[in-house]
Amino acid sequence: MKVALLQLDVAWEDKSANMRSAEALVKEAASTGCDIAVLPETFSTGFSMNVEGIAEAENGPTAQFLGSIAKKYSINVIGGFSAEGHIGFGRNVAHAYGRDGLLKASYAKMQPFCYAGENTHYEAGDRPVVFDLDGAPASVFICYDLRFPELMRKVARDVRVIFVIANWPGERISQWSALLRARAIENQCFVAGVNRTGSDPNVSDYPGASSVMGPGGEELCTGSASDRIVVCEFDIAMADRVRAEYPFLDDMRT
Repeated sequence: MKVALLQLDVAWEDKSANMRSAEALVKEAASTGCDIAVLPETFSTGFSMNVEGIAEAENGPTAQFLGSIAKKYSINVIGGFSAEGHIGFGRNVAHAYGRDGLLKASYAKMQPFCYAGENTHYEAGDRPVVFDLDGAPASVFICYDLRFPELMRKVARDVRVIFVIANWPGERISQWSALLRARAIENQCFVAGVNRTGSDPNVSDYPGASSVMGPGGEELCTGSASDRIVVCEFDIAMADRVRAEYPFLDDMRT
């Protein structure tokens, strides 16, 4: 599996600009033979609480854009955006699309970031998702979810790679790296985290630091703030080999 983590410098609430930038990165990833292109959390707007101004239908323009570029460049695509929820609320979602442009999974962030008031604007999702990407069982979570190991534990036995899309600030970037590693070790799977770069009206520094951790906690790749694309290739079967040699998941209590 060859994964491209797309460290987009997101333009604040400018969907057109962000879609242009995202397509350029997806095209570049596909041209280098990547199997999957992963965009950050709320890639089309930034992490905005302006739900009334930015939220759209789950099958609206951003969803259609993601599906169209997946099909156009024949690459699996994962990306997050602000969708409409119940009246007055949005849903912070991640969509996964296959090479044919068809939706494989839709996930809503289960842990809104209360520290920034996300819970007063976005409703929480109620379930994780498992889907297939080129034969690899996968799941996706969003940013603050990473701090809650019980969420990923729900899918541990069923997946071999977990994607985490984020808007994670520089002041806590050491925690981002530590948490990605911890989730990989405890679930004995690959964990690929993609973080944006740049700044927004609320955060002065998003440093990228997108990473892939192996099923034993190995750091396979990490990007800097200047990297537009972080490419990492790994053998998904390694997760099965690690689990066979160290069958720790068999000891999980339900």
